[in-house]
Amino acid sequence: MSMPIDPRSLRKRKNKESQFKALSYIAIAVAGIFLVVFFADIIRQGYTAFMQTEIRTTVAFSQSIFDDPRSALDRKLIPLVSRGVTRILPMQLRENPQLLGTTSEVWVLANAEVDQYIKGKPNRLKPKEIALVDELVAEGSIKKAFNIGFFTNGDSKLAEMAGILSAAVGTLYLLGITFLFSFPAGVMAAIYLEEFAPDNRLMHIVEVNINNLAAIPSILFGLLGLAIFINFMGLPRSSALVGGLTLALMTLPVIIISTRAAIRAIPDSIREGALALGATHWQVVWDHILPLSLPGILTGTIIGLARAIGETAPLLIIGMVAYIQDMPRGLTSAATVLPAQIYVWSSESIRAFTERTSAGIIVLLILLLSMNAMAILLRNKYERKW
Repeated sequence: MSMPIDPRSLRKRKNKESQFKALSYIAIAVAGIFLVVFFADIIRQGYTAFMQTEIRTTVAFSQSIFDDPRSALDRKLIPLVSRGVTRILPMQLRENPQLLGTTSEVWVLANAEVDQYIKGKPNRLKPKEIALVDELVAEGSIKKAFNIGFFTNGDSKLAEMAGILSAAVGTLYLLGITFLFSFPAGVMAAIYLEEFAPDNRLMHIVEVNINNLAAIPSILFGLLGLAIFINFMGLPRSSALVGGLTLALMTLPVIIISTRAAIRAIPDSIREGALALGATHWQVVWDHILPLSLPGILTGTIIGLARAIGETAPLLIIGMVAYIQDMPRGLTSAATVLPAQIYVWSSESIRAFTERTSAGIIVLLILLLSMNAMAILLRNKYERKW
């Protein structure tokens, strides 16, 4: 005979369930509001960096340009024009000697203070310079154009000329090296641990340590990379090779854990059926287990690489946070990456670097979100229900 249900107890449980649901909804709402505020603030500060102020002026190409590049410009506009322009003009004349003796009207890059003024941001222009800028605006001699230099220039001490090209190339180098070293080693280690390793105390210790490595602070991997690759092996400091190998060490536990989970998800009936037909253990793994678990392996690998691309702490230790103006010419050349470039810009005292910092964060977020979206698409497209 069943006991009667106490209405008060039932009501109390329903109230607690309602309270728990309400707290869950509040937590989701708070997290959503935080993300919206975060993205809105980053976009608000950074979108202006994708436009850059230019000034129309007359450039006279003469022999004196090699001694005093500023002599080629309208004298009254010199305080408003970027110093980078005066560096470029002699180079243009050397590359194009036919320009000697000619005069042309061109749009040149304004300095950071003029750019900040045009964008309505705090600046350090003098009253006379502000009046001149307003006069040029009225004449139509100042405009905002798409900042192609942000994507085609390397780092610069001049905010208006600073770009992400060298950091982007360095990031691609690091991703390639990290993948080449961590993916094969991680997959092979996972296959051995899951399919061939004996069930003994030593293997249990190895598994525990792999799980612990996936959770330790990333800066410790930087110390490990410094000790092994720089101090012991003598590889060049600040090089993409050292950075990639260090991030490969950090990514390896993530790939091993995700690969083991993907292999473990394959039903035993697949293994038993193949073995019953006469396949060897290795043939079962190579022809059946590995292809079926590949979507999960790739998903875990992409997520691990996405984590690695956003890391700065280990790269600080191996010296990859530095002023790098040119693209790395090889794996042993000095290089930097997007997170390190953002860190360097954020520490600059010039206000114009603030929008460069936010713009770099926008580019990095787009890259990270794209990699995570790729992982989700691969999982949804190739995932099988058993």
